[in-house]
Amino acid sequence: MFLFNKIPSITGAELQQLGSKATILDVREPNEFESGHIPGSKNIPLGVIQTYKGKGPVHVICQSGMRSKNAATRLKKMDIEAINVKGGMMLWQGPIKTGKK
Repeated sequence: MFLFNKIPSITGAELQQLGSKATILDVREPNEFESGHIPGSKNIPLGVIQTYKGKGPVHVICQSGMRSKNAATRLKKMDIEAINVKGGMMLWQGPIKTGKK
């Protein structure tokens, strides 16, 4: 749990203010992602987060904020700057897109 305290977090409203400048990784399973995600986000499920090859900073989101916090911790160990989105999609008030992309 000690590492969780070192993971920076933002709210969905703060993420929305960043607009298209933000790189968003959605770590939910593909079926969850397809049912509704932030436009422009990339689906990389938590189970395969170690395959991410991009650079930071990245904003990590899931359904409630727990998987994204876990993913951000893993990304940090890979030397990728990761910011957790508190409350995840449950608290997201911005636009949502359905489908694979």
